[in-house]
Amino acid sequence: MSISSKNLPADERRAVTVEVVVELAGEQNPTDITTAAIAQRMGLTQGALFRHFPNKAAILRAVMEWVAERLLGRVDKAIDAAQSPLAGLEAAFMAHIEFVVQHPGVPRMLFGELQRAEESPAKLMVRTMIGSYRARLQRLIEDGKAQGELAADLDANAAATLFIGSVQGLVMQSLIAGDVKGIRTNAPEVFAVYRRGVRSA
Repeated sequence: MSISSKNLPADERRAVTVEVVVELAGEQNPTDITTAAIAQRMGLTQGALFRHFPNKAAILRAVMEWVAERLLGRVDKAIDAAQSPLAGLEAAFMAHIEFVVQHPGVPRMLFGELQRAEESPAKLMVRTMIGSYRARLQRLIEDGKAQGELAADLDANAAATLFIGSVQGLVMQSLIAGDVKGIRTNAPEVFAVYRRGVRSA
């Protein structure tokens, strides 16, 4: 982080902690991130870090809250600025892709949390975020059907699932290839295939 983390108010210190974790997750396996590494990156002691978060689980929950707020905020802004439901779907798709490019550690953390066998506050937050995202997409899809832009017999739940799955597939392949920024190139073509499947004839 370029900002000094010392002598910050409590709220700002917590926000910087979250940003540091997201930054570290872009550089290494998120499961290997320790509170010692977080504190070191911030120029703090672990004791100072634990004055703001009782444990690592609390830090992870704060990170997932940050992700949900930022990602869904971008998606909402993209949808609101679009001229039609189908344009809104495309704008949301590209906004999500751009968020991942800017924060490559986020998908690593999300996939990591969802793979855990045990329940955790962070895993619950991820599940809640995906549910909220799906609900936004379903509303947009239903609007598109009502306006005749999308196929009248389109299953909104299946279309929302495919939308999210298309983004996740792009992200997963980019992580495997070690080229997160490459999804900017592939995203328009992938959305074009999605568009052909959902729009009205």
